Amino acid sequence: MNIVILIHSMHSGGAERVTANLANEWAKRGCQVTVITIAPKSMDFYELHSDISRIALDLAAESPNILKALFSNLYRVIAIRRELRRIAPDIVLAMMTTSSVLAILAGMRLGIPIIGTEHIYPPMQPINLFWDRIRRWTYPYAARVVMLTSEGLGWLNDEIPRARGAVIPNPVSYPVAVFEPKVLVESLVKTDRKLLLAIGRLDGQKGFDYLLMAFSELAAAHQDWDLIILGEGPKRSELESQVKSLKLEARVQLPGRAGNVSDWYQRADLYVMSSRFEGFPNTLVESMAHECAAVSYDCDTGPRDIIRHGVDGLLVNPVGDVPALAEALHQLMQDDEVRQCMRKRAIEIRERYSLEAILTLWDKLFNEAIPSLTTKKK
Repeated sequence: MNIVILIHSMHSGGAERVTANLANEWAKRGCQVTVITIAPKSMDFYELHSDISRIALDLAAESPNILKALFSNLYRVIAIRRELRRIAPDIVLAMMTTSSVLAILAGMRLGIPIIGTEHIYPPMQPINLFWDRIRRWTYPYAARVVMLTSEGLGWLNDEIPRARGAVIPNPVSYPVAVFEPKVLVESLVKTDRKLLLAIGRLDGQKGFDYLLMAFSELAAAHQDWDLIILGEGPKRSELESQVKSLKLEARVQLPGRAGNVSDWYQRADLYVMSSRFEGFPNTLVESMAHECAAVSYDCDTGPRDIIRHGVDGLLVNPVGDVPALAEALHQLMQDDEVRQCMRKRAIEIRERYSLEAILTLWDKLFNEAIPSLTTKKK
């Protein structure tokens, strides 16, 4: 099968990691795979299989006004269409909203099935009016639109009823591939310390401000625990200031991106996710696959599909309730026996969201989507 995957960039991020995992596995299975990005290759973080063709359009410049934005996106559509004509793939998989819209427009009348995807629950991250309207207009022309959860599919069915939706969650990565830069665990965490780990982009979505406030309530009672937040993003300076204001400099570190997250999962005593909203949080699944019990806000969407409350972790309600998050963390930080029991059950997620199981869903969808478009065309 000849597969093209379109994504804005291969920078560090959940959708980008899923792209790399799927593309690499399809390439290993003998598929012809091409990954096309709007952004330049210089932004690449994840490594791709040597047999994968890599095309960077380098058309990711910001537009100063609406008119420029329209022309820029038109040029992107033309460039993508040119590549699709040249490659003539059997199917195109577009990752996230804007790439999905651009791919659908570029593929018009080419006879190539386009699969659109959403990686965030749309109500929790509204897009501007232009993109919202064009999404509503284009999605019915996609062969399928893949959502990560049943809640996401419900939104799609309600808001864009002519779109043909499907649910395919992200596969678990185990073990997680290692990339540069590497941040050595032993350089930051002493062997006699217990580690509370969080990973994610340093932005408002991830709710690390809530996490820091919760940890400040726990620090005195749990003197042997430290908090590490791996990731990079626009809220770094604010979070660093918050760490100082809470006088947690000796207990909390933000070392930036780490390409060796598997080392950190293996060292962690407990994983925490404080997000305001999610799509399907890869780091939560990965941490559990590496035998971490987890505590997470029960945000829309993802955590309640992943954590079995009281079995392999704890779900916290409502989102933003700092004392409730602190209490859930306290329960597991103080009780080694319960935490160990949850760790042993957490690894069952390797089967629940195995790459093999998720690829079976993608194979089924591809087999349905390719003839469906051919039939429609006739």
